[in-house]
Amino acid sequence: MKHSCIDILVGTTKGAFVIIGDSDRASWRVTGPHCGGWPINHVVGDDETGTLWAGGGGDWHGAGVWRSEDGGQSWEVTKLTQGQQDEWASNDPDFAELIGWTGEAAPFGDEFSQIWSLHCSGGALYAGTKPARLLVSSDAGQTWETVNGLTDHPSAEEWSPGAAGLVLHTIVSDPDDAEKLWVGISAAGVFASEDGGTTWERRNRLSNAESCGQHDHPAAPRDGQIGHCVHNMVRAPDTKELLYQQNHHGVWRSSDGGRSWDDISGGLPSTFGFPIHVHPHDPNTIWTIPLNGDSIGRYPPNAAAAVWKSTDGGQSWTACREGLPQTSCFFTVLRQAMAGDCCDPAGVYFGTNSGSVFASADEGETWTEIARHLPTILSVETIQRAR
Repeated sequence: MKHSCIDILVGTTKGAFVIIGDSDRASWRVTGPHCGGWPINHVVGDDETGTLWAGGGGDWHGAGVWRSEDGGQSWEVTKLTQGQQDEWASNDPDFAELIGWTGEAAPFGDEFSQIWSLHCSGGALYAGTKPARLLVSSDAGQTWETVNGLTDHPSAEEWSPGAAGLVLHTIVSDPDDAEKLWVGISAAGVFASEDGGTTWERRNRLSNAESCGQHDHPAAPRDGQIGHCVHNMVRAPDTKELLYQQNHHGVWRSSDGGRSWDDISGGLPSTFGFPIHVHPHDPNTIWTIPLNGDSIGRYPPNAAAAVWKSTDGGQSWTACREGLPQTSCFFTVLRQAMAGDCCDPAGVYFGTNSGSVFASADEGETWTEIARHLPTILSVETIQRAR
């Protein structure tokens, strides 16, 4: 009988990596870099087929989605936009030969520069881009089209870029209803669709605007809405519409699919952070990694790393520090760089901008560094496969 093993999928500034685990989550082996050394913002996998996808690119390469059907041993890219290398190659036959340039036109021209997020739902593969738009593929990433209902949203002219630009970085769906989708855009907020992306509703309303008051920070709640600079968002399991988000200005909970949001930051050392993760079986257990602030370094408060855990939906928080550096720790954990598995007890994983990956096999209580000296880590996801 084959054992179920966890692989950790890591996107970095210098390609994708796969950290292969054993059935006990005790031994790990790093493979990579994959995807031609492209900057890879997000890597996801399909547990059923084992197919992996990696999205990324930039001004030099253009945007594209890489696909592997053999666990990451080999990859093929579907290029979506042109980059500077295409311009160079079109004017320099020697350079074109050097990089194997085919001259094939990119289907989206120069409309966006990067793929920032990927998500599988109901047989479709979705991708978020920079600048923000949503793409969908019905053939496992070989061809793509724009979800025009979001691109043409009446508020689109008001969307303002965050520090990393105007990016669609989070895509969430209901596994029991593929028509229900949520996306997070920095800095435009949360949008939801209940008809498979045909129409979208902007969902950033505070549940109790009077209690939140006004703040000086431009990303803070105001005018009855949470800060539009959502950093990451997750949907809780076994619930209809329970969502959590780490915002530029706080951690928030919505029990009604984002129609209203409650501040659950009380008890955390900072309202600023990037990732948030929810337990695969318990909708009230969540993890986040607060940083000291957006303009004073973006590292763990007091330079002591901690993953903060709540088991009551954010009413209270506990710092989990065992195995994490407690002195001179100045790393950042970015918005897509935290994930988990579906084991019992659940595993939790995060990667740092200093190239380390930390793993917990006991739901965040203790941590082990399982990889180090990788490039800057942009995303962490997991895939569970029989081996």
